[in-house]
Amino acid sequence: MIENIRKGENKLDFSKFVFVDQWKMKVRIGDLTKIRTGKLDANAASMDGQYPFFTCSKEPLRISTYSYDCECVLVAGNGDLNVKYYNGKFDAYQRTYIIENNNVEKLYLPYLYYFLETYIEELRKQAIGGVIKYIKICNLSDAVIELPSIEKQKKIVKILKSSKKCLDMRNTQMAFLDGLIKARFVEMFENEIEYNKVKLEEIADIVSGITKGRKTKCGELREVPYMAVSNVKDGYIDWTTVKTILATEDEIIQYKLLPDDVLMTEGGDPDKLGRGAIISLPPKDCIHQNHIFRVRLDETQILPRYFAAYLQSSQAKTYFLRAAKQTTGIASINMGQLRGLPTIVPPIELQLKYSLFSEQVDKSKVVVQKALDEAQILFDSLMQKYFG
Repeated sequence: MIENIRKGENKLDFSKFVFVDQWKMKVRIGDLTKIRTGKLDANAASMDGQYPFFTCSKEPLRISTYSYDCECVLVAGNGDLNVKYYNGKFDAYQRTYIIENNNVEKLYLPYLYYFLETYIEELRKQAIGGVIKYIKICNLSDAVIELPSIEKQKKIVKILKSSKKCLDMRNTQMAFLDGLIKARFVEMFENEIEYNKVKLEEIADIVSGITKGRKTKCGELREVPYMAVSNVKDGYIDWTTVKTILATEDEIIQYKLLPDDVLMTEGGDPDKLGRGAIISLPPKDCIHQNHIFRVRLDETQILPRYFAAYLQSSQAKTYFLRAAKQTTGIASINMGQLRGLPTIVPPIELQLKYSLFSEQVDKSKVVVQKALDEAQILFDSLMQKYFG
């Protein structure tokens, strides 16, 4: 062996490796894989197609023909970058990167998939361009991955798959409960046309919130919590980060949130337009920013749980999409448009019946959400352990 090396035989190309220590090495992805892009435009999709069509969206579309039949990792090359693993017949958009394994003795492709799931944030930092950012093939080929033995890679993937399966199960349970509430709403209200319909301003007090950076007298200010757009999700309040703001006593009185107020954002992605959530127990003296509308309902006519669900109904969504101002994929509504929202008002007894059902399901959601959070923490910790 030594003699062969002296003669130049069995020579290793050390330029392809970055040595971490005596026993570990990292390898460029491009030295282990074949990377190419799809060839099709996004409009090649067919709703009833037999095969998956991978574009830059998170969910694949369908297509009637296929150009590829292989095991691969797919990376969206522009927009909100994402990673997928697939094995079989498919086709791909021209900005989707298809990564195939060129060295099965060194690389287990599902291991590469999980690595790229963690590396995606780095790719987003490297993305270039204007409104729609994109990555180049070199961003993928030059990425460096640490490779344990094939046996160790397979063991790691098995552990991650097991953890991901548990996480997916909890997400499925949560989606089922959400679907249960929506189905109940449709069953009770969306097929009825005889209910009273009024403008929202007739049954609610609607105000915008406090503006950051406004001029105030410093001596009269007090620090209080406030709700930002990031806190208002589709159907719930995110309490992960609650910011504070300096406000006068008059401003606190004017913008103070009360239990069962409904908060709505003025803009965002078109499919999330008009999203709202009930704030059941606001922190003391909590107020809200100017990009959020506070809707305080006349509960003798309309209940918060019913109204929050109504905001997600086809009637409300259609109204918001037609009324909204849209710019570069971002839609927004103003105060006048919200006040003019045609709101169906069923008998209060039916609203109460729906609200009680929704409340019971929400109790189950609390249990599932806790399990989901625990599953997510476990999965994230494993990803950090193996790829962090």
